[in-house]
This record gives sequence, structure tokens and C-alpha cells, in this order.
Amino acid sequence: MSILGLKKKQPKTFKVKVITMDAEMEFSCEVKWKGKDLFDLVCRTVGLRETWFFGLRYTVKDTYAWLKTEKRVLDQEVPKDSPITFHFLAKFFPEKVEEELVQEITQHLFFLQVKKQILDEEIFCSPEASVLLASYAVQAKYGDYDPNFHKPGFLAQDELLPKRVLMQYQMTADMWEEKITAWYAEHRGIARDEAEMEYLKIAQDLEMYGVSYFAITQNKRDTDLLLGVDAQGLHIYSPNSKLNPNKSFPWSGIRNISYSEKEFTIKPLDKKKDVFKFYSSQLRVNKLILQLCIGNHDLFMRRRKVDSIEVQQMKAQAKEEKARKKMERQILAREKQMREEAERAKEEMERRLFQLQDEARLANEALLRSEETADLLAEKAQIAEEEAKLLAHKAAEAEQERQRLEVTALKTKEEKRLMEQKMREAEQLAVKLVEQSERRLKEADHLKQDLTEAKDAERRAKQKLLEITKTTYPLIAAYSTPPAPPEASNFAYETSSSRLDFKDSDMKRLSMEIERERLEYMEKSKHLQDQLKELKSEIESLKLEEQQQQAGLYSLHGEARGYAQEPVYIPHILLYDPLHLMSISGVLFSFFEV
Repeated sequence: MSILGLKKKQPKTFKVKVITMDAEMEFSCEVKWKGKDLFDLVCRTVGLRETWFFGLRYTVKDTYAWLKTEKRVLDQEVPKDSPITFHFLAKFFPEKVEEELVQEITQHLFFLQVKKQILDEEIFCSPEASVLLASYAVQAKYGDYDPNFHKPGFLAQDELLPKRVLMQYQMTADMWEEKITAWYAEHRGIARDEAEMEYLKIAQDLEMYGVSYFAITQNKRDTDLLLGVDAQGLHIYSPNSKLNPNKSFPWSGIRNISYSEKEFTIKPLDKKKDVFKFYSSQLRVNKLILQLCIGNHDLFMRRRKVDSIEVQQMKAQAKEEKARKKMERQILAREKQMREEAERAKEEMERRLFQLQDEARLANEALLRSEETADLLAEKAQIAEEEAKLLAHKAAEAEQERQRLEVTALKTKEEKRLMEQKMREAEQLAVKLVEQSERRLKEADHLKQDLTEAKDAERRAKQKLLEITKTTYPLIAAYSTPPAPPEASNFAYETSSSRLDFKDSDMKRLSMEIERERLEYMEKSKHLQDQLKELKSEIESLKLEEQQQQAGLYSLHGEARGYAQEPVYIPHILLYDPLHLMSISGVLFSFFEV
């Protein structure tokens, strides 16, 4: 009972973890499942129909193996872990990827696997080819290059180049990114599947593409060699060179491959050629080599036959799908182009709108500044107008003042002329008065002399008369006769040879003439004094008025300064001669009074 209970308690399923190039999947498998059951489940899950390229690989000790489809999974040397881990990878590689890879998922899985092999340096790639492949990888991941979106540094987290290439040149990550971006910008318009196909088309030309390497030894010399198995055939390499094979056996030239325990035998189709034998150290590795040789040879032969109905349907569907996708891409490209054009037009309109707004803002600001300037100019114009009016008023006042000053100057000139005329007349009058005074003085001297002579004659006549009177006084007293008339005194006598004829009538007449001339001279002298006084007062008033006019001319106009400061010539005789004349007249008056 216990044994039956234990058998019933044994698990009927086991866990499997399958890792593809872009996903991880877990399955619950039945114990009785064969490798084909698990493989078909994975292919269905992935959506893969080109199953002949792929397989489930697992790790056994220090090497790897492929899960056999005809045997149960648990009966093989798979890891006993739970879940059991398998890697879903390409086991065989096509000769021409563009012709053989039909499904997009197949292309994508090959692209991811080959890319990883290049980055892990399992496939040698030159730096130039590495940069070009990296640009297609970026195109497949990010789509078309957009400088507005793909800023510098957007590839910093992506592994795109092998470490050997990065270490070979002294270039920074930014410099590598710049080179990759330069190629990446040239791939605009390429879809993801097309970019991946371009990547594979370049990679299939690499020497190590699709080659599985195994360490072998040669039969006779035990020389270490490398065996390479790929879609073209078998290749023998030196241990230090995996690029250029020393010998190659294409599948079309191989008649048979066989091995016994550790010995492999390659029989060429041409019987004249030698049979090539080599040894492998491990039986597991020998089985793997044989398995890869059989699979690659079968695919080689299959490629040279007519495609099966399934493959033809797949290619037709793929062709239709590609045509549909191409149409969709074209439609999408047109829509994208139209959208980009619309966006560019929108951006242009927005830019134009912003430009117009800026222009309107600038115009408004300019208008405001113009209005402010206009107001300021209007204010300045008003101020200027007021200043102009004020200046015009001042100019009018200045013109009036100038005209008044001209009139005043003319008047002053006229007054000056009149004054000079009066001065000349006064000078002439003074000269005449001086001449008259000198003439009167001479006449007075003559008269004084005549008077002196007359007094002397009168004294002599009186003396003579006294003498005569003394002789005749007794007779006069006796007869008491009145004195003789004045006419009696007029006589002529001669004593000591002198004769005097003197009459009273002449004396009286002379006295009367002198008195008359004295009165006339006094009247003329008085009249002359009055004229001199009047002329002096007029001269003083003219001098005062001229000083006032000169002060006004100095304050308003400097042009009349020379004329105003022109000294007025006043004859010396007008300032002093009146007193002199008065003194002369006083002398004459005192003389006549005597």
C-alpha cells in the first residue's frame, strides 16, 4: 500500500522556463512530453512558423546541447533544477536572410541573436561595420531621427558597439554617439523590420556569422584545430584564427560524414580527394557536431528544392503582409508627411502669428511712443509757440523801443543840432558882446580921457573964472547986479601961450550924452545878462536830458554808446564870460557913477 501511495504522489508535471531573446516564459509540462511537444508549445506561444531554424538549448556541465525533439524531455541530460531553464535560440542560420526569413518574428529573433553575438564579440566585426550596424539598430529601436526629440546623450544607456571597438580608439562616448547619429539620420523612412533586415544583410557577410566552433585534433600529428560548422559547410581553422579557414568542405562537395566514438570522417564527393579525419575529445561534443552537420546539410538540400506548400503559403502570406504593411507604411508616411506639413504649417502660422503679435506689440509700443512723442512734441510746440509769441512780443517791444530810441536819437540829434546852433549863436553873441565890450571899453577909455581933459579944462576954466571973478567981484557987489549969464563965462583968453574956449552948453551936452550912453549900455548889459542866464539854464537842462538819454541807451542798445558819450563842446567863454561881462559892466557902471 505504501508503494502504491508513493507512486500516486509522484508529480505528473514539471516546470520549464524558456528564455527567448526578448522575453521569458514559464510552462507547466507533462512528464511524458517529448522535446517536440515543448518546442511546439514555445513556437505557438511566440507565433513562430519557421521552426526549422530554432531549437531549445541547455547547459550541460562545461558545454551546451540542443534538446532533441524525438526523446522525452526528462530522459535527456537536462538540468534537474525547477524550473528547468532552456534558451530558445537560432540553431541554424540561413544562407541569404532576405530570401529565407519570411516571418517578421523570425527576422526579429535572428536580429536580436546576431546583435548579441556581435556585442559579445562571438562574431568579429570591424569598427566601420560596427558603427553602421549600430545605426540600423538605433533606427529599429527609435524610428526616424528627430533632432528635436533625440537630443545629445539619448544613446547613453544603449549598448551598441563591442568593447573591443571602444577600446581600440581613444574616443569618448559622445564622439561615438555623434558618429552613430550621423549614420542614423540617413536611415529616415526605414521601418523597424526593414532596419533589422538591413542589419542582418550586413551581418551575414561577416566571416564568423552563423559559424559554430569546436576544438578538434588531427589524426596524424595531433595538431590542435578548430572545426567550424555553418550553412555553407565545414571549415578547418587554426586555433588563433577564426576568420580565414585553412580548408573548407562545402555541403555540395561532401559525400558522407561519419564518426566512430571520437573519430570523424569527412568523405568528399570527389573520390580523388583525400578523406579528412579529425578527433574530438568528448562524446557529447561529437554528437553535437553530428547533429549540427545533419541539420545544416538538410537545410542546404532543402534550399535547393522547390518550396513546400507550407513555405509557399508562408511566403505568400508574408508577401501579402509585407505589401499590406508597405501600403500601411506608405499611407502612414503620407499621413505623417501631411501631419508634419500640417505641423510645419501650424508652426509656421504660429511663428507668423507670434511674429505678427510681436510686430503688433512693437507697433503698439511704437504707437504709444509716437503718441508720447507727439504729446511731448505738441507740448514742446506749445512751449515753442509761447516762447515764439513771447519772443515776438519782446521783438515787437524791442522794435518799438528801437523805434523810440531812433526817434529819441533823432530828437537828440535834432536837439543837439539846435543846441549846437544855439551854442554857436551864443558864441557869436558872446564874441560880439566881447567885441562890443572891448569897443565900449575903448570908448570908455576915450571918454574917460576926454572927461579927464574936460575936467582939466573945467578946472582951468574954473580957476580962470575965479581969477576973473575976483577982479570983478567988487563991481558986482556994488551994483548988486545979478550974476552974469552963463553965456558971459564963455570967453576966450590967452595966457602963457595957451588958449581955452569953454562953454557951459557944451558941458551939459557932453554930460547928457554920457548919461544917455550909460543908460543904454546898462540896458544892453542887463539884457545880455538875462540872455546869458537863459542860455545857461537851457544848457543845464539839455545836459541833464542828454545824461538820462545816454543811461537809457546804455541799458537797451549799445550802438548809441559812442554818440551818447560824445562830449559836448561848450565854449569857455560861455562858462566864464558872463561873469567877466558882468565885471566889465560893473566897472563901467562904477565908472559912470563916478
